[in-house]
Amino acid sequence: MRTAQVTIDPAFAIGAADRRLFGSFVEHMGRCVYGGVFEPGHPGADADGFRTDVLELTRELGVSVVRYPGGNFVSGYRWEDGIGPVGDRPRRLDLAWKTIETNAFGLDQFMTWAARAQVEPMMAVNLGTRGVQEACDLLEYTNHPGGTALSDLRRRHGAEQPYGVRLWCLGNELDGPWQVGHKTADEYGRLAAETARAMKLVDPSISLVACGSSNRGMPTFASWEATVLEHTYEHVDYISAHTYYDPSDGDRASILASALDMDNFIREVVATADHVAAKLRHPRKLKISFDEWNVWYQSRLQADLDRRGWVEAPALIEDTYTALDAVVVGDLLVTLLRHADRVGVACQAQLANVIAPIRTRTGGPAWRQSIFHPFALTARYARGTVLRTEPVSPTYPTARYGDAPVLDTVAVHDEERGELSVFAVNRGEEDLAVDLDLRGLPGATGLAHLTLAAGEDPTASNTEAEPDRVTPRESTIPTADGGRCTVRLPAVSWNLLRFAARS
Repeated sequence: MRTAQVTIDPAFAIGAADRRLFGSFVEHMGRCVYGGVFEPGHPGADADGFRTDVLELTRELGVSVVRYPGGNFVSGYRWEDGIGPVGDRPRRLDLAWKTIETNAFGLDQFMTWAARAQVEPMMAVNLGTRGVQEACDLLEYTNHPGGTALSDLRRRHGAEQPYGVRLWCLGNELDGPWQVGHKTADEYGRLAAETARAMKLVDPSISLVACGSSNRGMPTFASWEATVLEHTYEHVDYISAHTYYDPSDGDRASILASALDMDNFIREVVATADHVAAKLRHPRKLKISFDEWNVWYQSRLQADLDRRGWVEAPALIEDTYTALDAVVVGDLLVTLLRHADRVGVACQAQLANVIAPIRTRTGGPAWRQSIFHPFALTARYARGTVLRTEPVSPTYPTARYGDAPVLDTVAVHDEERGELSVFAVNRGEEDLAVDLDLRGLPGATGLAHLTLAAGEDPTASNTEAEPDRVTPRESTIPTADGGRCTVRLPAVSWNLLRFAARS
């Protein structure tokens, strides 16, 4: 059996584990909204048409913030279409996903749903086909107390108190030629800066996210961030990052090392932002909003789009996730936590049905996909201060990333509760013995070892017929001897090691 070592000490702190790291994403795409979070007439729907089974699973998942309404969808969206009496709302062509948008679910429904799901709303404004005035109008509708045309309109629609949305995205992926309203970095940067200035005049308390690159592989990556931030740095609080990892080519070794790419992506965006800060003599350190990330079998998307005409809420990229995918998702969460000092928001895309941890059948049940579990457990136990771990690990070869460490780890210490959570991923094809040095936390005692393993059956998945086939298994942690203990991580596995520990 191969071996590795990890030292954990509360003196080596990275930063607080921000609750906004455990965000999700609801876009008007496929069946994420219609048939996902919203299905009037479903046996389990409440009076507002929200699926209560999806609400319960959302709360269990531990989602903290939800980004809405897109995504590509927002770049052609008229927010006014989704307010007022449902019977008066227009049906529109959605150019992003080639569907008919009924607007039966809109802004007011989303805000009501968010309150019921106990999540913070994160709104995106359309800077593809619209601009400064429309963004300010939307902000006035949502956040102004009353006494103006738009705030009073909200009150007439049943929301007497302002929604108080604090987190706003200035458009979506406008570097991408697929985007309705695609722009150059200078065009977008100037528009984003103008919009940011105006929005903060309406409500100075809000935080704003400027669009970064759609992914690290874009030909304009880094130069896009640099140009956009030269326009917007003093006006925004975050720069966005998006990434998806596609297992379709069957390169198992590389997909298991996907977190290496995310790690480099974050470092490069931080370096670019800090370069702009130095150039502008700006003392503030900008944070990243990693507001789209997941495993996604992207090769299936075009076929979904090509085989139909203009219809309402078709099934679209409803990937069935495997045990192997769950290990990768767990490792991406490890990476986000490891950068807690610079990543302030993160949203897994998407919440229901569309590359999602929650799947539903229209008129039928909802169930947890394999990727639900590492997210839910990380959201539940990653509370407190993120600690820097320096694992000493063997490596293995990958086609995409060269030699990759077999072991990836991060730790979170909750001093108030007296708990330590160690998140550990074994990317290797054999079991790994990990020696944990906990001498910085005298008296640490093991509580539980939770494992999601893909070594025996990497293709195992949860379905309507077998909704619990892939679930965490619990075992005990060996007693620490002299502040050390050795744990065995199964081949290709995500692990949560919980300790009672006070510094």
